[in-house]
Amino acid sequence: MHDPPHPGEILRELYLEPLGLSVSAAAEALGISRVTLSRLVNGKAGVSAEMAIRLARAFDTSPDLWLGMQVEQDLWNARDTDVREVRTLHSAA
Repeated sequence: MHDPPHPGEILRELYLEPLGLSVSAAAEALGISRVTLSRLVNGKAGVSAEMAIRLARAFDTSPDLWLGMQVEQDLWNARDTDVREVRTLHSAA
């Protein structure tokens, strides 16, 4: 199994580049700063619920698409988290 792509990579490769959009132009259309979008596109920031809504509206997709990609990325990155101290909880019944 391999590392799922960051949503910013998908945004850049499947949306911005084919449309010939710069980060600055896309950020303006999304109503966010260039720095905010640059951080997302470069994998330095994740997709929030609000950003997912903005991206969905701008690119005629669904917020679930963007949040789903972010969750896959987050779970992949958390796979090595040490959770040995977590106890299994059972119902009292």
